[in-house]
Parts: sequence; structure tokens; C-alpha cells
Amino acid sequence: MTDKLKFEVRDDKVALITFNNPDKLNAFSIEMLEAYIDRLRECGDRDDIRCVVITGEGRGFCSGGDTGGMGGAQTTVTAVKSGLWDRIQKISQEIQNLDKPVLAAVNGVAVGAGMDMALHCDIRYAAKSARFAETYVRMGLVPGNGACWFLPRIIGVQKALELLWTSKFVDAEEAKNIGLVLDVFDDDQLLDRVLEIASGIAAGAPISVRLIKRLVYQNQNMDLRSSLDMVSSHMTLARMSEDHVEAISAWREKRPGDFKGY
Repeated sequence: MTDKLKFEVRDDKVALITFNNPDKLNAFSIEMLEAYIDRLRECGDRDDIRCVVITGEGRGFCSGGDTGGMGGAQTTVTAVKSGLWDRIQKISQEIQNLDKPVLAAVNGVAVGAGMDMALHCDIRYAAKSARFAETYVRMGLVPGNGACWFLPRIIGVQKALELLWTSKFVDAEEAKNIGLVLDVFDDDQLLDRVLEIASGIAAGAPISVRLIKRLVYQNQNMDLRSSLDMVSSHMTLARMSEDHVEAISAWREKRPGDFKGY
């Protein structure tokens, strides 16, 4: 396991994943990507994890790929394709398959594939020092880590195209104004605030949280009738769960819920 990725599971059932290559603003290597995928899968498998927070060590969230660590330019069509599909692109799919909230605490720069790492998350929060840019055009490339799918859905087509075509940097306040991030915090408060939010989410009934995430993403490509039909099925699962019984008891007794996740 590489030391370029830190992983901590807290007592409040929040997992903290930290990109740990601060000398290169947390540029990722193959080893870091593979460790990240493994940890995301672990978060899905562990019952003692109910919410996940992603952040970066030091002055940056993630500056994209460490081309030196990845061995320079790939020289064959197969190598380029498999390098994306077998490694980098698995990350966005793992996060969407993870039926648990994933929050990004974006500290400092998030550039290129590093910005995409933030886009993968369900909610993004930024430090005042955060800066975002999709810089693929500068290198004569196309976004390989999901930006063309995520960004228009988050901020709209016109603004997404502007950022993708111009490689323009966006600071934290503009990112909030265009809906790229939900909120902005002082640098020294960012991680504590995001962990506090994550802890609050983790304290909720896991079956509700998981089904809501699933519904929101499935509903993006579904007509209303199909959506309501699916909701009725999910509601049945929730209503028959022990978590629902416990939630009602906790509410009546004015105490925190002791949830099982089923």
C-alpha cells in the first residue's frame, strides 16, 4: 500500500481519505490511483463507515496526474485506452456505485484530473484558497476523468463548455456562485467543518441515506412515472426496516438513533 494515500476511519463512522503527495500538490501516480480505488471499495464494504470525506494534504487538493511517476507519454492506442478505462475511470464509477455520501473538502488547487476528482463527489466544499481549472485544452487533450459528464450536470452546459474550452481558473467564491461547490470556509476551518457535516449525515438512518443517493442519481435519466414507481419500491424497503422503527422510537424519546443500516 502506498504512503501517498492516507486512510482513517473515525469513531463517528466517517472515513477520511487524504491524497498525500504534497510536494507535487497531490498529483496522483498509478499507485495512488490503485490505492484510492481499493479504499473506496473498502468504504462500501464496511458497516462502520457511513460517510466519506476526500481531501488533500498541504496546499492543494489534487493537481492531476504525476506524469513523471506514470512513466511519461503512452505510445500505443491500447495503452492510452486501458490506462484510462482500467484505472482512472474506475474512480468515478466506484463513487457512484458507493451507496454512501462522499464529500470533497477542496483545499487549494484542483486542476485537470484533480478537479475531476472533486466533481466525482456528491457534494463539494472549498477553502477560500481553492482554485479550480479544467486544463486539458492547454495540453491538446480531452477530459479523461469524467469532466464532460459531470460538469454540465453540476453547473450547466454553457458554463461547463466555457471552463472546458478556456482552461479558465475559478476561485472559491466564483465556484460557489456557479454551483460548483456548495459552500466556502476559511482555510483553517475547512476540514473540521466538512467532517462535522459528514458526522451529522453519518448519524442518520443509513438505509434512508443510501436509498436517497441511489434515487437521486437514477432519477437523472428517468421519466417521472418510472421514478415514482421506483420510489414506491424503495419506500417499502425503508418502511419495513429496523432503522425506520428505531428512527420513530428515537424521535419519540428525544434521543439519537442507534441505527443498524437495515
